[in-house]
Amino acid sequence: MEDVIGRTREKHLLNEALKSNKSELIAVSGRRRIGKTFLIREVYKESITFEITGLFKGNLKDQLGNFHKEIKKRTSKEIPQAVNWFEAFEQLEKLTSQKKSKKKQVLFIDEFPWMATPRSKFLMAFENFWNTFATKQKSLVVVICGSAASYMIQKIINNKGGLHNRISQHIRLEPFNLYETRAFLLSKHISYVPFDIAKLYMAIGGIPYYLDKVKRGRSVAQNIDALCFEKDGFLKEEFNRLFVSLFDNSERHLLIVKALAKKRKGITRKELIIASGISNGGDLSLKLDELMESGFVSLHTFHNNKKQNALYRLSDAYSLFYLKFIEKNKNSGKGTWLKLHTSRSYSSWAGFSFESLCLKHINQIKNALGILAVHTLSNSWFNEKAQIDVLIEREDNTINICEMKFSETPFTITKSYYDNLLNKKQQFLMDTKTRKNIQLTMVTSYGIKENSYSVSMVDNDIKVDALFTNILTF
Repeated sequence: MEDVIGRTREKHLLNEALKSNKSELIAVSGRRRIGKTFLIREVYKESITFEITGLFKGNLKDQLGNFHKEIKKRTSKEIPQAVNWFEAFEQLEKLTSQKKSKKKQVLFIDEFPWMATPRSKFLMAFENFWNTFATKQKSLVVVICGSAASYMIQKIINNKGGLHNRISQHIRLEPFNLYETRAFLLSKHISYVPFDIAKLYMAIGGIPYYLDKVKRGRSVAQNIDALCFEKDGFLKEEFNRLFVSLFDNSERHLLIVKALAKKRKGITRKELIIASGISNGGDLSLKLDELMESGFVSLHTFHNNKKQNALYRLSDAYSLFYLKFIEKNKNSGKGTWLKLHTSRSYSSWAGFSFESLCLKHINQIKNALGILAVHTLSNSWFNEKAQIDVLIEREDNTINICEMKFSETPFTITKSYYDNLLNKKQQFLMDTKTRKNIQLTMVTSYGIKENSYSVSMVDNDIKVDALFTNILTF
């Protein structure tokens, strides 16, 4: 388990399941390439007594044949192939009953949704297996895992049938944060300064499988160029594969993602309906829930919880990068990013992407402010004259207005930017009539260059290095 980078909370939850005095049903969800299978295998490698992976686009006969093959591996007895899933799970019951051990057995069903072929009654049989056998054993940990977000959310996590309230633990595996990303790169003997790791993260995110493609001996720009723009670059076509594999009827998910990509500061639900062309209702809510569950979209509450002003943002770094640069430059070939990353469009993208990176590391910002132990609410605020992307409202009678700025050198507050900041502060005070203390917090690449404007305006100066702190949240 020492080979698992980060994932401290997830490892803790998985190990706790081994110690409980009852059987545990754990659902692990997350997007493709996020490391779900690797995590389960590494944490439970001494305890797994049965493991199977569903076959992509396999029919009922294929899936049952694969199940039979895995059962045969684990017993010396001659076992006929089951003709349906009820027989198959009965065979699994017999297999687990034969194992004589004081320790819990782990049964790992990977790519669970792929096994649930139409009219196969797979889920019904699994529900019966769990409710009539597994729970009575009190010595099993059953892990079901899948990338197909639509299925995992609708059929497992929000199950209204035989698995309703049966899930002991739902683990949603998220991308690495900056701390984990640096640790992962170091495990590959790749050492970049924090600023460069942030640039890499802004382009491809903290997806372990993507990071594993980063090559030692190349600069960040060279690695991005090779992955995203060269002829056989791994991430050149990943976007098109990604959504089809995750979501049923993914066309509507893509409409939402592309609408959000054009409004990087975020848009309200009402604005999203207009921009995407998807009418308001249950289907839009379902698609948004699936995108948020998979980590592509985030919802940012409005100050004082005005729901109609809550903002949806496209928060997946790779999707943003693909729609901004890769899609338009697929045929440009080697050297494309080495040219683009000095362009004006790069500066605009980098600014918004750095904001998204900071939003993903809000606990690290709180830690840098020394308020991790203080109860806080993080939200956004805007009116017709100003917008604040992050407000940290604290119980100690203080509100931090956070401004995030990406730059290659220490950031200089000019007269025009000073006036902009002053306007934001004044608009917020007039609009909310708050009596709390207001502090302006700047989060930048290399800090603020001191001048008369910074001295009179900035209360907290946080550098990107602070976002690499390891924060345990359990």
